[in-house]
Amino acid sequence: MIKGKDIIVVGIQAWDIEIGSNCKNIAVEMSRENRVLYVNSPLDRISQFKERNTEKIKKRLRIKSGKEPDLVSIGSNMWTLYPKTTIESINWIGSKGLFDFINRMNGKKFTNDIKIAIETLGFKDFILFNDSSMFLGQYLKEFLQPKMYVYYMRDYLTKNPYWKKHGVRLEPKLIKNADLVVNNSTLYAEYGSQFNKHSYMVGQGCDTSLFNDIERNIVASKDFEGLAKPIIGYVGFLSSRRLSIEIIEHMAITKPAWSIVLVGPEDDNFKASNLHNLKNVHFLGSRDSSELPNYIKGFDIAMNPQLINDATIGNYPRKIDEYLAMGKPTLASATKAMDYFKDYTYLGVTKDDYVALAEKALKENSKDLEMKRRAYGTSHSWENNVKEIYKYIKLVAQEKGIKI
Repeated sequence: MIKGKDIIVVGIQAWDIEIGSNCKNIAVEMSRENRVLYVNSPLDRISQFKERNTEKIKKRLRIKSGKEPDLVSIGSNMWTLYPKTTIESINWIGSKGLFDFINRMNGKKFTNDIKIAIETLGFKDFILFNDSSMFLGQYLKEFLQPKMYVYYMRDYLTKNPYWKKHGVRLEPKLIKNADLVVNNSTLYAEYGSQFNKHSYMVGQGCDTSLFNDIERNIVASKDFEGLAKPIIGYVGFLSSRRLSIEIIEHMAITKPAWSIVLVGPEDDNFKASNLHNLKNVHFLGSRDSSELPNYIKGFDIAMNPQLINDATIGNYPRKIDEYLAMGKPTLASATKAMDYFKDYTYLGVTKDDYVALAEKALKENSKDLEMKRRAYGTSHSWENNVKEIYKYIKLVAQEKGIKI
């Protein structure tokens, strides 16, 4: 463990984001034994104009004008900073030189706000943990002079059009400059190791207490009453960029006696899909994260029918830990990231694989298999995840002669 230290966490997801965030979970876990400052991304000029009527932007403008505090206590050892600075929106710029020049200016403004918070809180000899901020992150080490600079990769962002334009060029520079690179996927760890020998897979965590069926005696949602069994289910955002509508449709048509249950909001392609015309496919809509265990409890098989593409190949699917923590037979696509779970899940590629593997999972499920899944899933707690991060911080600190 690392205790009694000051840690600054910078990322691309704000503290008040409505969806779950690895970075937030890691920061909270770190704050149990250390003082933590969670820094939100600064407001950019285009967002300030285009989203000016949203509460998110209105809040940032109130903070900027001094009507609300920029530094807020969110725990006994934890604060969040909403930078007052507005940075320039520069991703549209084609010139590498001009982009880098203005990006450096943005970085200077951003870190000036952080320095004020550092002085206010009395942070010293701090560890800087950067969650995927590859543009503003270029200058954090130079301008803030942390004791150690850790870069965290948890998604293949450079495959995303927004980040790809300049990120393909800039992320390797950031990785090389970092003291340590930690990753939640073997694919990302291998990528990072091309530029920095200290690139390590640390896995990921989930709220194991929420999904601990043995300790909490979770009850299945009443929404399952009257549904034919077996129930093959999915929880999460129904995104056609990441999930295969074709696989789900094939399962439903091939096995009309099965109930296919989908819990979560839909994108436009899912809303327009033929799935809505199939009687054994049930869309239950969005549910609060606290209710998800009650839905997983009702599944006979949990699934994650991902497309295998640049967006998913290395992505660590948190829901797999949630499914396994509840002992559920789990069916998923055979991505690189799923190698981590191969001994506890059923991995397929084609739509026919999904049907065959679901049949196999139903046939061979047992209490013994359920307990093995539970043990593996619950071992992936945020506490254990942060311990892995600490392990490599200490390893690198020892090699570089840094006192942590």
